[in-house]
Amino acid sequence: MDWAETSEPQLLTSGARIMSANKGWWVPPEGEDSVSEKFLRKTRESPLVPVGLGGCLAVAAYRIYRLKARGSTKMSIHLIHTRVAAQACAVGAVLLGAVYTMYRDYIKRTAPDAGEK
Repeated sequence: MDWAETSEPQLLTSGARIMSANKGWWVPPEGEDSVSEKFLRKTRESPLVPVGLGGCLAVAAYRIYRLKARGSTKMSIHLIHTRVAAQACAVGAVLLGAVYTMYRDYIKRTAPDAGEK
């Protein structure tokens, strides 16, 4: 009997199971979140990552939309400007995340300590 003919779940080295070789569906192991639950949990932990990604995608979409109206600008210059604007969104989100983390760790924690003195 071939392993693909069995109806029992097969255990893979990563701990994931394939319910049936016919269906080929991947099921996360017990105790692990699905992809959407993991994404939502990570978004709650660091909310500025999706903001940075959204900014990059918005800049890229806008610059692709404006590609026809670039005038006499060379394509390479247009693409460089697009890349720089998208990177600025990502760096801005990282900078805001760092400032928020510093605020949360240092300012918020010292405020209750000052009231106790």
